[in-house]
Amino acid sequence: MEKNELTVYEHLVEMRKRLIYVIAFFTLTMIGSFFLAEPLIVYLQHTDEAAKLDLNAFRLTDPLKIYMQFIFVIACVLTAPFILYQLWAFISPGLYEREKKVTLSYIPISVILFLAGISFSYFILFPFVIRFMGQLGGRMEINPVIGINEYFQFLFQITLPFGLLFQLPVIILFLTRLGIITPIFLSKVRKYAYFILLVIAALITPPDILSHMMVTLPLFLLYEISIWISKFAYRKRVREEESSIANHG
Repeated sequence: MEKNELTVYEHLVEMRKRLIYVIAFFTLTMIGSFFLAEPLIVYLQHTDEAAKLDLNAFRLTDPLKIYMQFIFVIACVLTAPFILYQLWAFISPGLYEREKKVTLSYIPISVILFLAGISFSYFILFPFVIRFMGQLGGRMEINPVIGINEYFQFLFQITLPFGLLFQLPVIILFLTRLGIITPIFLSKVRKYAYFILLVIAALITPPDILSHMMVTLPLFLLYEISIWISKFAYRKRVREEESSIANHG
């Protein structure tokens, strides 16, 4: 099946329609998040990590600020798969039928990887960081008085970036399928990529070598997995192009 060619005006009309869909869906998820935010906040305050801490509100507006932050984050997370689908729907007219099916499958993979990144950071990294900070404060004879607003901001700072970083394999796969990058290119820039990942790890972890390595090593592994995925996608793309040339020849 051939691609559907659209004019510039038709592209703009289609983009406007997709943006309206996204805004409408985000508005609905914001409304739904009003009912999800409070139970989630209460639940997170009773987890093992939070229960050991004395969480306080230093300002009268802190509860409202936390509540609104959770509403926004929940709405963004719930809207993300819908945004990916609308993006796919926007570019799909320029794809062949088989390419449409392949790229559509990226959406559930992306969601799974996002949840995997959140799970890794919340269940493994976050408890370790909390314990490290507590032990460091104990050795220095510091009794921390922790603001609940700062606690949840730190939680977001640790978990959400990992959900995004775990999208790397999907992004690499997509760019390889489009022919923008190749596994050879990824191998050549490996040392630069490692340096960037080191900097990212340093920005989202406390300044100690153990927690830094706990973040850096999974990111390095993720990059190597991305190269392997790129090799697979590149070979498949080359075979498809050779097959297409042979059929047209």
